Amino acid sequence: MENIKEEFRVKGEELVEKVKQLIHEGNVRRLIIKDEDGKVYLEIPVTFGLIGAIFAPMLAAVGAVAAMVANLKVEVVRDEEPPAPEKKDAI
Repeated sequence: MENIKEEFRVKGEELVEKVKQLIHEGNVRRLIIKDEDGKVYLEIPVTFGLIGAIFAPMLAAVGAVAAMVANLKVEVVRDEEPPAPEKKDAI
């Protein structure tokens, strides 16, 4: 299975909400938070078993990064979704 990479630009105050949104989408494998120059501040592996006990401290770390840097990039590594099966017309 291939991975797809996407990159989003966010302001520091928007970072926590964007991370929450991406995690809830479900097919995210890894989040990498960088500054505009590409310096990596935080790399978060996201697993299917992510639960509140792990999620809360992770968001606190994301919030700390957001407070330090005004403009950030969030690189998202996703599982490639398998192609949808073709529909055959009934005759």
